[in-house]
Amino acid sequence: MAETKQNKFRFKAIYAVIAIVVLAAGGLTYYLLLSSYSSPMTMVAAGDNVSVYYTLSFTNGTVFQSNFGGQPFSFIAGSNSTIPGFDNAVLGMKVDQTKNVTVPPAEAYGDINPNLIIIVNRSVFGNQSVKVGETVASVTQQYGTVTAVNATKVIINFNSPLAGQTLVFEIKVLSINK
Repeated sequence: MAETKQNKFRFKAIYAVIAIVVLAAGGLTYYLLLSSYSSPMTMVAAGDNVSVYYTLSFTNGTVFQSNFGGQPFSFIAGSNSTIPGFDNAVLGMKVDQTKNVTVPPAEAYGDINPNLIIIVNRSVFGNQSVKVGETVASVTQQYGTVTAVNATKVIINFNSPLAGQTLVFEIKVLSINK
């Protein structure tokens, strides 16, 4: 009879060990599956597809552009598809993290290049009206902004409108896809 109790104890102990192993394996599998998906603890790294909300402002607080509450901006981090200062700011961020970053011209659209400000004869435009602030295209389809007009000359700036500007971004990471 003592032998039967001992066999029952071994039998129960084996089931207990099996249950513990199954639970541990299930927990490990669950952890591994969760860690393979984007979680709030995942940080943006080069090559990740990232979706963000952002507000772009000037240092005086004037908002130039924002997509908060609209269509998220998606890009591949570290792929040079955005300005370097924005790209670098997003690296290391986590989902739902918000960051404010000031980006100098060298990490944004560069300084104003005087070689991209040209003077053309007014006659190039024929009878078309040309106004300051108007966007015009060159023969090579480069776009510039008319900065001055008189009876004989038109000055066109082909620099980015953001060239020479220090930019302030508020960035919120919405998702990270590895």
